[in-house]
Amino acid sequence: MTEVSWVDVDGLTVAYREQGEGPPLLLLHGWPLDSREWHRQIAGLSDEFRVVAWDAPGAGLSSDPPQASTLSDWAGWLAGFIQALGLAPAHVAGLSFGGGLALQLFQDHREVVRSLILVSAYAGWGGSLPPDEVESRISLTRRNSELPPAEWAPALINTLLPEGSHPELADELAVMLEDSHPAATRTSLEAFAAADLRDTLPKVNVPTLLLYGELDARSTRAVWEPIHAEIAHSRLVVIPDVGHMIDMQAPDRCNREIRTFLRQTEHVD
Repeated sequence: MTEVSWVDVDGLTVAYREQGEGPPLLLLHGWPLDSREWHRQIAGLSDEFRVVAWDAPGAGLSSDPPQASTLSDWAGWLAGFIQALGLAPAHVAGLSFGGGLALQLFQDHREVVRSLILVSAYAGWGGSLPPDEVESRISLTRRNSELPPAEWAPALINTLLPEGSHPELADELAVMLEDSHPAATRTSLEAFAAADLRDTLPKVNVPTLLLYGELDARSTRAVWEPIHAEIAHSRLVVIPDVGHMIDMQAPDRCNREIRTFLRQTEHVD
């Protein structure tokens, strides 16, 4: 796996993995995961692109953010990270929470975004889920953050991977969940529960690829259909027999779709 580097952003220590040269591709993980979820994309796309996967503040090997941080705060740290590494304007790919963060980045710091790749993404939980579902997820997050990961990780993994998935994928997820930061996870998902980016969707004017799994139990059709409808020029790909963790479960298809999209986007220039 690619070695970890660190950079200071607004007083926070941010860890990241980087490989390759070429147009910059920034990868934003889901929560409570970290940059390790993208190792197949780092290896598979770094022959053509400068691939950078960060550990968001509060995840992986990065330091924790202040309590009560908002999704806009994470977008600000992300914009600072992009500037610190000289990535702007970057192709920005985000999965789940990372997809919502990518949209928030576009809203707050349009100048650093070259294109968007939204994978199993939400327009914030507040913008994509019914209020009772948001409350259920945040209540579960708060409860789980008080317990050892072994007591809640298996149930979460069952919503991330469909039945019949390779056991090694569950093992990978379990390792990342074991390393999650309980307090920062509460902060981040409370911020995501409060985020409603529906008004941002029709304003997106950069090339946009949407990747969703046919068997996704978390980002269902009811989540991706409005996002696709509101980002008028977006290209939607629904991958059969795949759940929420498209980057892990279907890496070859994921990489192929990203590579094709980025080549087309670069060619437009």
